[in-house]
Amino acid sequence: MEYKQYHEEHKNIFHSQEQIFFSQANAEGYLSFHELLRMTADLAVEDYNQQGMSREFLKDKGFAILVSRLAFRFHKMPVENQKLEFVTWEEKPEPLQLARCYKIFDMDGNLLVSGKSYWLVCDLKTRRLIPTSKFDLRKSIEFTTEMDCLKPCKIGEPEGMELWDSRKIKYSDLDTNGHTTNSRYGAFIEDALPAEYRGKVPSDFKLNYSKEAMLDSQLDVYGKIEEDGKKITVIGKTSEGCSFEAELYY
Repeated sequence: MEYKQYHEEHKNIFHSQEQIFFSQANAEGYLSFHELLRMTADLAVEDYNQQGMSREFLKDKGFAILVSRLAFRFHKMPVENQKLEFVTWEEKPEPLQLARCYKIFDMDGNLLVSGKSYWLVCDLKTRRLIPTSKFDLRKSIEFTTEMDCLKPCKIGEPEGMELWDSRKIKYSDLDTNGHTTNSRYGAFIEDALPAEYRGKVPSDFKLNYSKEAMLDSQLDVYGKIEEDGKKITVIGKTSEGCSFEAELYY
């Protein structure tokens, strides 16, 4: 198979053909959460890169773009060795968050995954948030589409959370910026789930990033099963406070 990447003519819709390899699947043969997060984040970075906005270019302009919230709906979970078409595009932003959508198709055009994410634009020097109206490196985007997934939004902490896992942030968790890479939080969630849920494919997955877990910090992962087993809330905390919040629906 010849893998292709391209933007639709006169549109900001980016396509990338991929394959799910052995190392990207979990013990049941499904695409793992952390690989889904890695692949979609890399897709967003490459979309910008092919529009002339590489990470180095953004850095030189004083911008950092950080994923804040995301939600995915699994119509049919991708599996090992499957060849896929990833599609992503930006939509009209919120005042303080860029908006990005995703669709993942099999090679027959069947929709497998749909999702949406929000991204923060930060000033590299001050670390302060920059209104999206001031992120003017490409044409403004004014359209929106109805996505078949939950909206990324605030996740509350229910009462009665139980400690499910504890781990230390290691060097291999870090990215080129020296931060815990966003995809690792998917692995933290996967590893904390009770055994009876590890082989289950959720219908929906939401993840919010809060305060970053730093190198050598201890991350305690709490969970609670609700709604007769149809909803799981997972929250990660360090000594600095909440690190991430997630919800899985079954």
